[in-house]
Amino acid sequence: MSAQTTTTDTADTPTPTADGTARAAERAPRLSWTERAPEVYKAMVRLDAAARRGLDPTLYELVKIRASQINHCAFCLDMHTKDALAAGESVERIIQLGAWEESRHFYTEKELAAIELTEAITVLTDGFVPDEVYERAARHFEETELAQLIAAITVINAWNRFGVSTRMTPGHYQPGQHA
Repeated sequence: MSAQTTTTDTADTPTPTADGTARAAERAPRLSWTERAPEVYKAMVRLDAAARRGLDPTLYELVKIRASQINHCAFCLDMHTKDALAAGESVERIIQLGAWEESRHFYTEKELAAIELTEAITVLTDGFVPDEVYERAARHFEETELAQLIAAITVINAWNRFGVSTRMTPGHYQPGQHA
């Protein structure tokens, strides 16, 4: 890598909190991939827009948040929780999403099927999406909507990989900023 595209782990000055203690310093991004690969970024934006068509916006944000939790993408978590809150999603449902299996009563059966499918597609530990997970989702989504959901899950996983590998910095996103 060239010196222009790398950063160090040294950070800016720690941010003081209301009680005067300091937060850990913010880590700098490794690379501005959107500037270095602008055509890829533009293609991802178009793919994201195509994938969301026909999906309920709340469900779409829940899927994005859950995949981002699994992938540890702090930038995407920051963005999608803020967008979900701005769209009217409850704090409680967002908080419980990380433990959805124990908090099933917060979600509809359709949302649960989408969340479970999100986990299966995101993790792929067994190398496939289990038939029972796919069939449960297929019972709640018409084929076109299911195809869109699978596309949306795939796209957020790609975004997460860009965010995690380039260490995109969370905390600065404003709701709707990238809409």
